[in-house]
Amino acid sequence: MFIRNLVMAGLLALPLMAVAAEDPAVASLNQRLVALQADVQTADAASFEKLQAQQAIAALAKAKRKELDNARYLAERRVAIAETAARTAVAAREVDQLERTRSELLIEAGRREVTKARQEAERLRMQSQIQAEEAERLRLAAEAETLARQDAETALTSVAGRQQQRLSAAQQNAAKLAREEAELVSGHRLPASKFASRGEVFTLTGDAFAAGQASLSADAANQAKALAEYLNIGKKGRVTIEGYDSANGVGQRRAQALKDALVAAGVGASRVQVTGRKAASTRARSAEVIIAP
Repeated sequence: MFIRNLVMAGLLALPLMAVAAEDPAVASLNQRLVALQADVQTADAASFEKLQAQQAIAALAKAKRKELDNARYLAERRVAIAETAARTAVAAREVDQLERTRSELLIEAGRREVTKARQEAERLRMQSQIQAEEAERLRLAAEAETLARQDAETALTSVAGRQQQRLSAAQQNAAKLAREEAELVSGHRLPASKFASRGEVFTLTGDAFAAGQASLSADAANQAKALAEYLNIGKKGRVTIEGYDSANGVGQRRAQALKDALVAAGVGASRVQVTGRKAASTRARSAEVIIAP
């Protein structure tokens, strides 16, 4: 087994020997990976993480100057993850072995001195607990390293436009789920909405108010309840309400009436600003609720 591990370690090192002299980081990282494979305890552990580390080292060896820093960071992280994963696997095996030993000692205790055997079992239990806690710590560290690796990979493979598209898609999907939850909790439908540069815009159409009046119609009041649930679920941005009417002052009162309905349903009053605007007849008797991004 030891000879096989040495052979595997040698094979692992061969692809990078030709370029190791050009970049000390490549040689150093490759040596760590070879040492991990040559170690009897870690040779058969974390195979996937070792492969990823080897690929990252190869990528570092071929990286162009402008990509060198990111490639070196990713290679270092992947080697560290492989080392951590291997140590975690070794620790887990040791914990299993200790548990088996503890069970055997408990059986032997029935044949020998019961008190002495129990004391030894307790000692091993404590040791197992310490090993388990260490294994858990290593697992959490490995998860943290994995997150760091994912961040590094995102930085290497993404461009600003693609990131913005993903962010927008994620925000819209989150908003969709929040809308569904708000409608389910409130029992009412939300008004129509769209995403714009100023944020997410909900529009209460022309039948939300009676002509020349500021009080909400029954349908608009129900929409306000659903909208309040939506704002309380997780939308933390500031809210601006714009009320419209062809007559002076009515739009402002409509915006205030809509704010009062939201506040009554649990939305913080300090989050909400209101403004009234004159509008053409096509937009009169309507209001917009803008949630800042």
